[in-house]
Formats: sequence, structure tokens, C-alpha cells
Amino acid sequence: MTITILQDVILFLAFTLAIFIFKIKICTPSLPSKACLPPGPKPWPIIGNLFIMIRNKPFFRWVHSTMSQKGYEIFCILLGSVHVIVVSSPEIACEFLKTQDANFASRPTILSAEIVSGGFSATIFTSFGDQWKKMRRVMVSNILSPTTLRWMHDKRAEEADHLIRYVTNSIKRNDGEVKVRVATQYFSGNVIRRMVFGKRFFGEGTENEGPGVEEEEYMAGIFTILKCVYNFSISDYFPFVQRMDLDGNVKRTRQAIESVKKYQDSKIDKRIKQWKEGTRREKDDLLDILITLQDDQGNALLTPEEIKAQIVEIMLASVNNPSNAIEWALAEMINHPKIMIKAVQELNQIVGNDRLVQESDLHNLNYIKACVKESLRLHPVSPFNVPHVSTSDTTVAGYFIPKGSHVLLSRSGLGLNSRIWDEALQFKPERHIKDDCSHVKLKDPDLHLLSFSIGRRGCPGVNLGSNMTLMLLARLLQGFTWSPPPNTSYIELVEAIDEMSLSKPLHAFAKPRLNGSFYVDIEKKM
Repeated sequence: MTITILQDVILFLAFTLAIFIFKIKICTPSLPSKACLPPGPKPWPIIGNLFIMIRNKPFFRWVHSTMSQKGYEIFCILLGSVHVIVVSSPEIACEFLKTQDANFASRPTILSAEIVSGGFSATIFTSFGDQWKKMRRVMVSNILSPTTLRWMHDKRAEEADHLIRYVTNSIKRNDGEVKVRVATQYFSGNVIRRMVFGKRFFGEGTENEGPGVEEEEYMAGIFTILKCVYNFSISDYFPFVQRMDLDGNVKRTRQAIESVKKYQDSKIDKRIKQWKEGTRREKDDLLDILITLQDDQGNALLTPEEIKAQIVEIMLASVNNPSNAIEWALAEMINHPKIMIKAVQELNQIVGNDRLVQESDLHNLNYIKACVKESLRLHPVSPFNVPHVSTSDTTVAGYFIPKGSHVLLSRSGLGLNSRIWDEALQFKPERHIKDDCSHVKLKDPDLHLLSFSIGRRGCPGVNLGSNMTLMLLARLLQGFTWSPPPNTSYIELVEAIDEMSLSKPLHAFAKPRLNGSFYVDIEKKM
């Protein structure tokens, strides 16, 4: 559907909606006489700034460009009756998520999130309340607890070995060329699937232990969901036109979640049946934990629907950030050989060349952590965090924030803020190393960059996500030397138009750098 047709449809709807003006007025809080909303474009009656959103796709790029040109660090767009507040100031961001965290701990109840979360049954997309508290407690106390993560260590270690094997096989089969995006995405997916389901792939995979047709469909569904949810869809701000699905976002979301659930749900149902029938009695993975949790009366704590929804969210939260950060980091390091040499030297010094890096080494790999953190700063995985919603009228940084406002922290706005970062567009890992004694942490509690969020809705998987991301880069650098493909001298670092990933998936030339026995031993182990 063309923009012109969309505009005609919206104009028609605007006239139709006139009969609802009274209802809108009584449902939308009036601004106090002295209130001042954050700066932003002047809205139209009823539809707000909808035409701006329709005309400027992808909308997040228009938002970031406008804020940069105007010098705004807080920005307000009105979509229908919803004030969307975008923040690129660390100080203001902390006021939202620290000082007034309780007022911004909820989520918007939009259709794409409802579809993905099984009707708001899990954690990430669910509004603040009893259901969220229940599922959050499960994640923190049972799934992502230090005890559980230690229990799952061997599964993660096996996938780190499998990564070496996969890259080695790719080198042999493709004359040294490695599809880095495939390697990083499937490492991330394999790790979390081993932890959740006790298996690496859906389907059979390929001869070189890579993803097969089933796995490709499953992962495509995961990444499509990540693109669609909270995607500035017309249906999210004008629920009365949801059935028309004017921009197709609802259809894409439904198709993607069906692709994911097609592979997951049957395995979950089978496992639940095994526990009920007593044919399975030993816990081996996170799915077993979720199924066997009990309430105070000894009944199952979670319904099958809650388990299925939570596993979808676990997958969504685990695969994108590590793979995106390391693809960008490796591309930057290939273009800056001195940085790569320094990272490899640290590996040689801390780990040596007579064994492979393990999770227990990661704490001491300060420069590796700095490289990852710089990639998270300069090349964030998405334009914004998951939206927060104000549950009452309030004032932040001197601006009036109405009840029901959607608050978005700009990942690139924070990470590229020139007030905070010198030479913000340069890849400089050293900026994160304060002195020889301090250890680099990927999470930034002051929100100078948004790697993992903070506050009540902060990411409970910081430790797991950090370990996965660091291990991915450390193994790739320790196991192989990296360079641009033949006949090229530089990796083109350009973002895709409609997302934050590299516009062209990274293909790099790799060679084994360790003793050949390492690769033989891994082959035997697998």
C-alpha cells in the first residue's frame, strides 16, 4: 500500500473518529495550565503526528536525525492520544529509570507485544502487576539464578567448542571464508536452546554442523519478531484500525510467531506429558525447571501457555544482542588491526596457547570486555529499549509527562552523545578502561550507554548475556586470525536502512592460529 493511499485512509478515519472526540477528551488527562511537554512537532487534532510517522520510514531514523539536528535530548511525538517520549540524555534517562522508576515500570499493551507474549503471559512485554511479578520471580530465582547458571555451564562450554568446529569446517569448505553473521547468530541460538531444550538444533542441520532448513525458518521467525514488536505500527496507536492492519505489521508478527511456535510448542507439550506420566523424572534443562515448579499447594506453578510464552521471550532476549555486538566488533577489529592484536595479546597473556578460553577466564579479559562494550555503545542492537509507560502524571527534567506516555531510551542517542563521549563515532575500546585495577563491566548503571537496562524492568540475564557475548568474541579471536576477504582491504561499516545491523552480513577470511591438535581434539569430542 502506497503512502498516498495510507494518507487517504487516515484522513477518512480522522473524519469518522470525530464522533469519538468527546470520549478521547474525557479519557486523556488535560495538561496543567503551566505544564510544558518536551519539544516535538506540532500535532494534528486526533491523529497527532501520524502523518510524520507514515512519511518517514524507518521512523526511528527520522526521530534520531531530528533530535540530532535540533540538539534535543528529550523529544515528544504524539501518536493518536499517546505521547511517545524519546530520551538521549543519560541524566534524564536515569531520572526516568532510577528516581521515578516506580512510575515507569509498566509496559504498553500494544497488539504486537500481546501476540508475541501469548496474551501478556510472560515477563518482558507484560505490564507491571501480579502476572509480571510472578514470572519475574521465576526468571530471577529459578532460571537465571547463579546456581542454575552454574548447573548449565557444561552445555554452554560444549557450544563454545562447537563454535570452533563450525568455523574450522567453514574454512575448509569455503577456502577460508566464514559467514560471521551465521556463526554468531547460531552460536547464540544454540547456547540458549541447549540450556532450554537440551538440544542444539531444530531439525537435522547440515554436514558441517551448520543450520538446516528447519533451523533457518525458526531463526528467521525469531529475528522477524524482533523487528516487528514495538515497530511504530499504526495498529499500536490506533487500535480501532487493527483489523485493517494498514502497514502489515500484525500479519508479519503472527506469521513469525507461528514459525517459532511450530518448532517449540510440540516439544514443550511432549515434555509436559512425560512429566505427568512419570516417564521423565530427572531435570536436565530449563524446560524441566519450568514444568516442575510448584506453588504452595503443590500444584504446577505455571500453565503450559505461560511456559510457552516465557520460552519465546527467553529466545528473543538471548540471540540478538550477542550476535549483533560481535559481528560489529569483529568487523571493527579487522579494520583496526592494532586493536585486534592487543586483544589477542591479552588472550595469550591471560589464557595462553595451550588451552581454550573458558568462562572462568572472562572476568580477567579486560580488553576483550572493553571491545565488546565499545561495540555495544557504537553499534547498538536496536534503536530503543523496550518501552516504559507512565502510570501517573509526573514531571521529569522540568517537563510534564502525562499518564500513559511511552518512554523510549535511544540506544544510539545515549551511546553517541557527544557530551559524554569524546570522538563518539570512533571505535576506541580503551575509553572503557579506567585504570589497571578496575574491571570493565558491560552494564552501565549511569546509562552512558544502554547495554542492559536498569531499574525494576532491568534485564535479569546480565550475567548470562555478558558471558555469552564475551565467550563468542574470545573464542573467535583465540581460535582464528581474521582479515578481509581476498581482494578487499576494508570492511564497509554501514548500517542497514531499516535496522541497526550491518547492511551486508560480514564475510571474513579466517585461518586457524592454534596448534592443529586443538581442532582435532574438538572434532573428536563432538
